Amino acid sequence: MKLTERITVDPEQCGGRPCIRGMRIRVTDVLDLLANGLTPGQVLEELPDLEVEDIQACLQFASRRLNHPVVA
Repeated sequence: MKLTERITVDPEQCGGRPCIRGMRIRVTDVLDLLANGLTPGQVLEELPDLEVEDIQACLQFASRRLNHPVVA
């Protein structure tokens, strides 16, 4: 799975925040639902336009964003 196929960034949409496949569903929306205890299945019920691969892409996107060296 290529993240660029699932996660899009458009300065004209949602303030340039990363979204799912050009929809107005932000990566942070999905991550917040998961962080609040929803299962991936419940997220799909809450946001029926999503696919399982979208949730996986959100998690992978967040992991890659946080996995960078910090020089102190």
